[in-house]
Amino acid sequence: MGAISTMRIGVDLGGTKIEAIALDREGVERAKLRRPSPRGDYPGTLAAIARLVGDVEAAAGVGRSPVGVGMPGAISPATGLVKNANSTWLNGQPFDRDLAAALGRPLRLANDADCLAISEASDGSGQGCPVVFGVILGTGVGGGVVAEGRLLRGANAIAGEWGHNPLPRPADHERPGPACYCGRFGCIETWLSGPALARDHERVTGERLAGPDVTAAADAGEAKADATLARYEERLGRALAHVVNIIDPQVIVLGGGLSRVKRLYERVPALMNPHVFSDQIATRILPAQYGDSSGVRGAAWLWRPEEAD
Repeated sequence: MGAISTMRIGVDLGGTKIEAIALDREGVERAKLRRPSPRGDYPGTLAAIARLVGDVEAAAGVGRSPVGVGMPGAISPATGLVKNANSTWLNGQPFDRDLAAALGRPLRLANDADCLAISEASDGSGQGCPVVFGVILGTGVGGGVVAEGRLLRGANAIAGEWGHNPLPRPADHERPGPACYCGRFGCIETWLSGPALARDHERVTGERLAGPDVTAAADAGEAKADATLARYEERLGRALAHVVNIIDPQVIVLGGGLSRVKRLYERVPALMNPHVFSDQIATRILPAQYGDSSGVRGAAWLWRPEEAD
């Protein structure tokens, strides 16, 4: 395909930005670029990705290389069209075929949370662990599973999609829960995303603050914000406990904006304890080693180095 033998391109398609990276055989970053996402514009999204891939190849000084893309939602095995994307202008589109045509080469796609998981399992916080669960806590909430170094996709291409399960063991005041874009109520995403944190704070206190402002106020010792974050931590503990009960990972890696809240790693493990069906919990909760770059690195890791030869 005319690709340089040791280089892979990863693309992370987000709701607000598109990022591309060039990785060499050893996983070393050779170039990285970021552009705004053309929100609501499907043809514009295809064109923006094609331009960005060309630009990152030029910046790395390489020719046409294999491309992996991390995307919201997934390609439906039943229809071949995008489903479950919170970037809703992608839904119902033959995104993989259209983007392959725009790039003029083969490509691989995976859910953005899957890309976080494969990145961190390959050479990040979960390296060497038999089972890794990767979590995105950001504008949305997603998850991905890597077992023995292999990304699990599942029969319906939804393996790890914990964000659209209901919040476990809801209290009376948590029923039926906030409305979700998926058409249901009380999804984990409606409680644990960044916007959900802000809405919960406003619902309880009447104060309208963005998610980062809530966490900053909690860090500064503001009592109402601290209580909001404590509610968030308790719900996250319940939600992650169910993941442990089902797949029992050695490591849960957190990514997304809320993964930068340090107290989550101190408090959430103990909050999982009452809900995990075990006498002890060996599962570790760790921040993504590559932070905001984990998703785009994971997209590049969809091609193993030997496959780029």
